[in-house]
Amino acid sequence: MKGFIAFSLGSVAVIAALGYFFPWTWWLLTLIVPLIIMGLIDITQKKHAIMRNYPIVGRLRYFMEDIRPKIYQYFVESDIDGSPINRVDRSTIYQRAKRELNSQPFGTQFNVYAEGYEWMAHSIQPRSFDKMNKDPRVLFGGDECTQPYSASILNVSAMSYGSLSSNAVEALNGGAKLGNFAHNTGEGGISEHHLNQGGDIIWQIGTGYFGCRNDEGNFDEKLFAEKSAIPQIKMIELKISQGAKPGHGGILPASKNTPEIAAIRHVKPNTTVASPPYHTAFSSPREMVTFISHMRKLSGGKPVGFKLCIGQKQEFHAICKAMLETGCYPDFITVDGGEGGTGAAPPEFSNSVGMPLMDALAFVHDTLRGYSIRTKIKLIASGKVLTGYHILRAMALGADTCNSARAMMMALGCIQALVCNTNRCPTGVATQDKWLMAGLVVEDKKHRVANYHRDTIESAIELTAAAGLGDPHEITRGHISRRVFMNQVRSFEEIYPATPTGSLLKGEMIDMVSSDKW
Repeated sequence: MKGFIAFSLGSVAVIAALGYFFPWTWWLLTLIVPLIIMGLIDITQKKHAIMRNYPIVGRLRYFMEDIRPKIYQYFVESDIDGSPINRVDRSTIYQRAKRELNSQPFGTQFNVYAEGYEWMAHSIQPRSFDKMNKDPRVLFGGDECTQPYSASILNVSAMSYGSLSSNAVEALNGGAKLGNFAHNTGEGGISEHHLNQGGDIIWQIGTGYFGCRNDEGNFDEKLFAEKSAIPQIKMIELKISQGAKPGHGGILPASKNTPEIAAIRHVKPNTTVASPPYHTAFSSPREMVTFISHMRKLSGGKPVGFKLCIGQKQEFHAICKAMLETGCYPDFITVDGGEGGTGAAPPEFSNSVGMPLMDALAFVHDTLRGYSIRTKIKLIASGKVLTGYHILRAMALGADTCNSARAMMMALGCIQALVCNTNRCPTGVATQDKWLMAGLVVEDKKHRVANYHRDTIESAIELTAAAGLGDPHEITRGHISRRVFMNQVRSFEEIYPATPTGSLLKGEMIDMVSSDKW
């Protein structure tokens, strides 16, 4: 502080002395005075000790903190160490979205002897890729469903308008239209941006019931029935919890809550909107499955399911027991991994809560099999599904289809700047700043989304053919291996041993849990 004062007084004195002999030197004050003003501001503020003790120079600390992630991403980290998504996978997504060279030279960069390395078993008698079905579909809809939906094996995962920009939402839906796959709205409600391009929609309804809520924030049957009748809406997903912040409601920062978004959600504009952590429409497993059945009737018979991140296992057992007792079955269950996704979340929830996708997917599939109800319900896997291998790995663990969020964002142009929660997304994907949004051109980016989807599906089919299988759903846990130690390898069948069909119907768990309470 004393040094700054001496510097300021000395600089002014020197310029004054020089100005006496060389009048042009007075212009130097235009450089010095702003620095002096900045320094005075730093000295008088009381929030930052470094800036107060080291005026002007102390600001460099905060500047370096801001640019550190960028420097690290582009100049320090290796291609396989980037987080949450490494550069190898990011490059794959970008190349497919842009239809650029989709190959790599000189072998894999991964350490194939490192713990955690995985691979798929191929066959000596592979199938001909040219004879394979390039667009495998899965039919959603149980016995009570009168409007079943034939879905792609890869679809856009839940991302709300509000979290994403209007241009991003339109580009995602436009890509879904071009590629004949579905676009999940996220819990933020249905906007015109979801409808303008004409792509298939999965309407997600969370604890805030955005778009189908009354003034008190509770579920509104009339609004739900009215909106679910929209032809573009093919399925409806009730969100119980999400991998980014399981047990915690969604968060929309005030900076993103524009009047338009507030009108869509039926909330006050320019306020931070936090969804409740639990539903008010039901309070027990039995009530939940009954509510899902009621939603199906209100929607005119469209497929209705629920999404959750697995936490306490006995609660999922209780849901299964409620299904058996009531005869009310969801058409699908979306299993979201605890590794999180695009949603902004408190660090502890993002880092330390919720079961990761592979463990959760195996558990849900095996539990449904154990109660002999797996054939009644389709499973959707959501959580860092980026490549064709990730699709097949999820299917080996029990998934029927997969959802992807971050990969679809990258197909739009996301550069993993990690500022999704600040409204400063430099690519216009996760922001409501109109100047930043203008950089995302819908007509261009929707084709990139469709390109990425098409090439990733083709990759999954090529891998299927290499394994000698005729359809991706034929893959088993025995086809995937993981190195668990330097000289020890286990197949997924050994790591996640299958549960025999019906084995839980007379077990201890079904007697222990109650369908009338969580």
